[in-house]
Amino acid sequence: MKNTICVIGAGSWGTALSISLSKKGHEVRLWMRDEAQLEQIRLSRENLRYLPGVILPENIRLYGDLKEAVQGSEVLLLTVASQAVRQVIHSIRDVIKADQIIVNAAKGLENDSHLTISQVVKEELPENSFAVLSGPSHAEEVCRDMPTTLVVGANKRNIAEFIQDIFITPKLRIYTNPDVIGIELGGALKNVIALGAGICDGLGFGDNAKAALMTRGIREIARLGAVMGADISTFSGLTGIGDLIVTCTSMHSRNRRCGIQIGQGKKAHEAIASIGMVVEGVVTTKVAYELSQQFQVEMPITTEIYKILYQESDAREAVINLMLRSRTHELEEVVGNQQIEW
Repeated sequence: MKNTICVIGAGSWGTALSISLSKKGHEVRLWMRDEAQLEQIRLSRENLRYLPGVILPENIRLYGDLKEAVQGSEVLLLTVASQAVRQVIHSIRDVIKADQIIVNAAKGLENDSHLTISQVVKEELPENSFAVLSGPSHAEEVCRDMPTTLVVGANKRNIAEFIQDIFITPKLRIYTNPDVIGIELGGALKNVIALGAGICDGLGFGDNAKAALMTRGIREIARLGAVMGADISTFSGLTGIGDLIVTCTSMHSRNRRCGIQIGQGKKAHEAIASIGMVVEGVVTTKVAYELSQQFQVEMPITTEIYKILYQESDAREAVINLMLRSRTHELEEVVGNQQIEW
């Protein structure tokens, strides 16, 4: 069955998903705020800023008027930066119908409220069904039909399976999972650890350090997720370990690239500016740190990255602080801080 899908945001991920959906035969409406970008893509059928060299199929319809793009669409796919989601929804709330499904593909947490995107959408559109799409996926590969796996989460199974059917292709495999909060936290918090992985690379550290960072990082993510109501098994899947691996190891990752520059000595704002795109992990680090304080959850890696980004702490000192923490038992932490007698 073919559907009408409005993709809200023409960055790299929105463009890549539009291409994949259009190849499957769906009617895709791609909206972008920037009029110059809209005209450039109309003329060349290529998103030169975000995905140069990739041609958009002719059946992707381009829009500069968001309300026009939304009306009549069955699915609204959010691919704007996390901090823009509420504003975008608020601007079109009067034309959104209750039967339109909201799908979020951004990976972040709202700064001021500390809410996940599903919670933001619930506040703004309480009557609409919601799903989250996440997992280890670089737009640069999805747009070129390289095999990729994602997970879609929704509170209602029929909604998750409906979105699964819309997106699944021979090159894009979609799994379902009812743990919406776990999927959202995994997708957002892995960007914090990816910043740390980049900092390690920028400092010239090796594979040992990165392996340790990723392993301990997923534990931090699960620890916070558990107190926020997530199923910790979610973090062993695509939106946990899977997304963490791809984001910490690939140069497609803007979070890792930003971290590399910080490790090489740039100030955080300089590194962010040089990336030229939204680095979701920077705001997420602040939110995650504040959530760790709110819930009294120990997150040492997140804390040190927060200090580097927001207090201009020295990156090498941060590593020393982590290495010299109080001794502990690894298995005790893996099983949820249970006391182990041996």
